[in-house]
Amino acid sequence: MAKLVYGLNQSLDGYVDHTKLGPPVPEIFRHFVEHVRGLTGLLYGRRMYEIMRYWDDDLPDWDANERDFAVAWRSKPKWVVSRSLKSVGPNATLVADDFETAIRRLKAELAGEIGVGGPDLAQSLTEAGLIDEYRLYLCLVVFGSGKPFFVGPRPPLRLVASDLMGYDVIRLTYVPA
Repeated sequence: MAKLVYGLNQSLDGYVDHTKLGPPVPEIFRHFVEHVRGLTGLLYGRRMYEIMRYWDDDLPDWDANERDFAVAWRSKPKWVVSRSLKSVGPNATLVADDFETAIRRLKAELAGEIGVGGPDLAQSLTEAGLIDEYRLYLCLVVFGSGKPFFVGPRPPLRLVASDLMGYDVIRLTYVPA
């Protein structure tokens, strides 16, 4: 049975915003390359999928970590939960109707970890009791506003691990309590 893991970088004040955070330092970027390589697949809401489509095309100014991440990301199956999209890109499947049933089936049929990206989708999956683990990559910055990591009420959680990932990132791992 696959495990759904919701994880994103977030500011100290609880917000997620890739445009304010900027690229991670090389050692953290390497962590994410290896993390994606180890995933069974990726599950996105529409907005996060559109952001991640950045990795579909090679850019000439990418460094080795960026190229490695793109290769790893492209190789993974992706499922995109959206009622507004009509199609999705390479190696992706659109989940337009009854996403709970579709995700329960994925969890039952697959093994390993499926990464969940997007706070709105994560909230819906949390409400359905489908998220098995939450990984907060706490970055030592304050945004003051933006999209919160937890869009709705924070679910009851139990801390199971904390790891210093670099000089400015702490990973907190929680499971539902």
